[in-house]
Amino acid sequence: MNRRSLSRIVLAVLYAVAGVLHLAAPHPFVAIVPPWVPWPAPVVMLTGLAELAGAAGLLQPLSPGLRKAAGWGLAAYALCVWPANVQHMLIDLAQPGTGLGLGYHVPRLALQPVLVWWPLWAAAITDWPWRRRRA
Repeated sequence: MNRRSLSRIVLAVLYAVAGVLHLAAPHPFVAIVPPWVPWPAPVVMLTGLAELAGAAGLLQPLSPGLRKAAGWGLAAYALCVWPANVQHMLIDLAQPGTGLGLGYHVPRLALQPVLVWWPLWAAAITDWPWRRRRA
């Protein structure tokens, strides 16, 4: 199994678990939706469905086009939920002694670009930062 295939499997498992959590236990996710986002509970439900769809798309063995669509979708998803991660940090910082500290939030926000890039690489949309080997 090559690195991309393994990455697709790992991402699919992570996103499938996250999707199930968004649907089965939405409260923690609803609590960090920024106030400017309308209808937080339905939005969290839709994000869970998007995660499950992306996970399923990454695992399609005979459809590179569907895998690429899933890669684009999950990259866009990671970008779109970034404000919720910022909101989560702001909520926690406003309540000292509760929630998660900067030791969690700063690396989490700093790694968000990796969560945008990873599905693009795993779905073979980009080779960056590595180059394709020429035959």
